[in-house]
Amino acid sequence: MKKWIAMLCVCALFVISACSGTKTAAPAAPDSKPTQPAPAPAAAGEKKKLSLWYIETGKRKELIEATIQQFMKDHPDVEVEAVQIPNDPYKTKLTVAMGGGNPPDIFHSWGGGWLKQFVSANQVLDLTGKISTDTFIPAGISSATFDNKVYGAPVALSLVPVYYNKEIFAKYNLQPPQTYDELMTIVEKLKKENIIPFALANKTKWPAALLFMYYANRLGGSEIFNEAFERKGRTFDDESYVKAGDMIQQLVKAGGFNPGFNGIQYDAGNSRQLMYTGKAAMEVQTSSYINNVRTEAPDFEKKLGMFPFPTINGGKGKITDVVGGVSPVLSVSSKTKYPNESVELIKALTSKELGQKLADQAGTISAQKGITYTDAFAKQLNDMLSSATSLQTFYDQTLPSELAELHKDTTQNIFGQTMTPAEAAKQMEAKAKEVLKK
Repeated sequence: MKKWIAMLCVCALFVISACSGTKTAAPAAPDSKPTQPAPAPAAAGEKKKLSLWYIETGKRKELIEATIQQFMKDHPDVEVEAVQIPNDPYKTKLTVAMGGGNPPDIFHSWGGGWLKQFVSANQVLDLTGKISTDTFIPAGISSATFDNKVYGAPVALSLVPVYYNKEIFAKYNLQPPQTYDELMTIVEKLKKENIIPFALANKTKWPAALLFMYYANRLGGSEIFNEAFERKGRTFDDESYVKAGDMIQQLVKAGGFNPGFNGIQYDAGNSRQLMYTGKAAMEVQTSSYINNVRTEAPDFEKKLGMFPFPTINGGKGKITDVVGGVSPVLSVSSKTKYPNESVELIKALTSKELGQKLADQAGTISAQKGITYTDAFAKQLNDMLSSATSLQTFYDQTLPSELAELHKDTTQNIFGQTMTPAEAAKQMEAKAKEVLKK
């Protein structure tokens, strides 16, 4: 019962970015769509060619590719070109392809507002009735559901814990903190030992945003973003957002991060190398971090631990409030020549069989129901999700793109101390009034 209650809480929050037209900032999908011409059949002896764009790496990439190979064996008339694209340039590449009318047949998204912009432009195939939504947990499928129509199938959920080096913590008699005061005590001790408290690579802006969301939640509570997004109650210039920025800048000034973090690429593994070499003790990242460790530095896995972001004294947020999202969600372009085959490939890539392999081998939390978690990291992440009192979806994947980019820009400026938190909050609220018209 506890788990179902937690799931309902999670689902409720995902619905904000993923359900009715009145609950999301992007314009609602039209009731009718232009009739698509019937796909031309492949010439005799010619294979039907599908393209898939995705961002997964390491073991996840291996398992996805193995599933695609099996799919082609089961469908000898189909050839799949799977193109792996690094996370950071992916969004731009797909947006350009969509706008140019040359998208892949199947593409990765994060659901929510980011997917809905393509849905609203009639660029995504309606999958309602074509996939079985009952096989997915509500939090997953709701992120790809708009106006009661389904436009994607979720593969996995992503949560954001604080990762830490257990060996360093043990050496200096440190324990995972429950409160922010305890965390700052740890920061001070690590600094005295010439160890970087937090590794951060923030050239692409989203990694620091993970921290910003936790500060905002712990100060303003689980509804701070929902109220601002829905234009009901507090706004993006609320004092909780300003104080979140103030506390972040205090941590920066205290030497909480590696020098030059705003110019370092996360995809290149720069911040993770600081963790692997023992130069840094902690990093706030998504659950794909485990997949990266197993690919890049498997010997480091035994040193890796995780804990939830601590509470802040006087704040409204709980230690069981977590930041996360759905990734990937797989959707089909409305321009595909082979919609039936594309849907069948999505079914293979969101099967319970693959979901179990991802959980067992990549520490992944599956969007499929009925997965058994035996991997230590996957089990801990699943327990974190099951006991969550709320799940805050990633701002940049929930907000409409214009406001999402401003959020990342202002957050990077806060961390870089080139903008005051008050000015950042002022800019966010001004843009929200313009973009989030209700």
